Amino acid sequence: MSDRGVGAAGAAQVGGVPWPARDPVALGLPVSFDLPVVGHLDALADLAAGAGYLEWRRYRHAAALHTELVMPEEDRDERAVDAYAQCAARIATALSVSQYVAERLLDNAVALRDRLPRVFECLRDGVVSPTFIRTIVSRTELIHGRPYQGLVDADIAAALRKPGSWSTARVRDLCDQMVYRRDPDAVRERREEALKGRCFFTEAGLDGMGTVGATMSAERAAIVARVVERLASQVCRHDSRSKGARASDALFALVKHAPFGCDCGRTECAFQVVDADEVAATAARIVIHVVTDTTTLTGPVPANTTPAKNAAENAQSEAHAQARDVDTAAAAAEQVVADEVVVDEVVVEKTTTEETTGDAVAAGTVPTEERAAEEAAAVEAAAVEAAAAEPEPEPELVDGVGFVAGLGIISGAHVRYLAHDPDTLVRPLGDGTDTPLPATQPADPYRPSAALDTYIRARDRYCTWPGCNTPAWDGDLDHITEYDHAHPERGGQTSATGLGAKCRFHHLLKTFGDFVDDQYDDPGHPGRIVRTVTIPEGRTVLGPAHTGFDTHPGLDMIVFGDPPATRPPSPGTEPTRPAPRTEQKHARRRQERNRNRLRNNLNGIRPPEPDDAPPPF
Repeated sequence: MSDRGVGAAGAAQVGGVPWPARDPVALGLPVSFDLPVVGHLDALADLAAGAGYLEWRRYRHAAALHTELVMPEEDRDERAVDAYAQCAARIATALSVSQYVAERLLDNAVALRDRLPRVFECLRDGVVSPTFIRTIVSRTELIHGRPYQGLVDADIAAALRKPGSWSTARVRDLCDQMVYRRDPDAVRERREEALKGRCFFTEAGLDGMGTVGATMSAERAAIVARVVERLASQVCRHDSRSKGARASDALFALVKHAPFGCDCGRTECAFQVVDADEVAATAARIVIHVVTDTTTLTGPVPANTTPAKNAAENAQSEAHAQARDVDTAAAAAEQVVADEVVVDEVVVEKTTTEETTGDAVAAGTVPTEERAAEEAAAVEAAAVEAAAAEPEPEPELVDGVGFVAGLGIISGAHVRYLAHDPDTLVRPLGDGTDTPLPATQPADPYRPSAALDTYIRARDRYCTWPGCNTPAWDGDLDHITEYDHAHPERGGQTSATGLGAKCRFHHLLKTFGDFVDDQYDDPGHPGRIVRTVTIPEGRTVLGPAHTGFDTHPGLDMIVFGDPPATRPPSPGTEPTRPAPRTEQKHARRRQERNRNRLRNNLNGIRPPEPDDAPPPF
């Protein structure tokens, strides 16, 4: 019996050296934990990239086991406990994990090796976090074995390598976008099957609890959620229940047609009894925002599937421009396709002409009769060959996508289904011309116009803070540079570049903390935005790498007019301060206290306990 691999519990046996005993310098790690705040953050960022590399090696070893143990048997293995299960069992035993966890590890490893090799390289290079790998693998299962599998892999990898930050929702939307636009017919069929399979279920839980659930179309799920959230919000701030508990009670009240009320017990509470039926009756006024473009509304467009076209698309993927070649105006898409077809025909005709001319020149020394006979035979053979040739395959269809606020990407077929619903209101953003849209409300330059409000939320899609998944439609619009109500011309104007979507938490964090965000036009891509967030210690992080521009590039062609001009101060009047001197002094002191408090908290220093006695003034 071999004792290889047997050792102390929890001790890493790779190379025979436990991890704590390894030289940190050799691993590129800091020797000491006595670092400034920025040093700790730099180390965390470096360790995140290192975790990606270690995860890549883990998947490589799992894939190697699959190659050695499973692939020789998988085509003919009909055992109940087949080679795949036994391979996963080896992993589960070695790592002391469940069979399910081991099989998922093996699934991810095989998918990355065979279906997503370029995404696999992104994991190796620390470009994508290991936490996103399962999302990418699961959302791309439908492309396995398809001819465009390599293109989707290249598209996702190219997007992941763009500068910027990612969140789970943005990675999910990226994968869905790349799959849906490549496979409109299959997505439509799967959606029809999914609709047939919608269901309702209940499950018994622990401690006398149970679970109720239902599967339905995305838009219906959004409506149900909004109705429940609307009723659950009908409480005062003294309600003792969590947000989830209130939603659970609200759902039961809607089903039972029972009253819903606040549990604060205060006689003066205005929410003691709320009519659930009355709240549900207003569901018709609940708006589900779906963002799409005119190309998607008109249907899929044919794409050239020749090798030359595929090579061109691969080149575009490497240049991070693949996502912009479909979601354009319908006329532009048709023109691109027409141009490509014409080019292919010209190439074919040119090649045929050159070959015929070459043959004629080379045959100049052959007698006329023999040359004529050879030409006749060649023509006859070409005719027979053309007759026997298979018909040209149907052109591949490339479809656009839509975006449902809070739910993510939906297919073009789903968008067109919603567009034909009589309850749907299609509201174009702009009139299709170069006329600038109004940026602010006429009577208040601080408030964005309805068009700008919609544009910002469609452009940002989620809170623009790195890593946040809160939908932009559920958050605030924040002036990146604080709006100067006394002198708007000094900065912080209400414009497309000056506004960004933020959830309430990150809006408050930016407003009352020492975090500084910035947003400006991308000099390399007109109409696009570069975002940054700087933490109090000075480290700067790029904003989202994937936004509405990547899903619907036509957004960068929408322009807004300049904010209304402000009246200059009347000449001859004495200048005044924006605030009294004492108020400015107290504001500076508050800011300094906030900075000191934040630094102390980061350094583990607790603030002094407050005195019970009132201050002597």
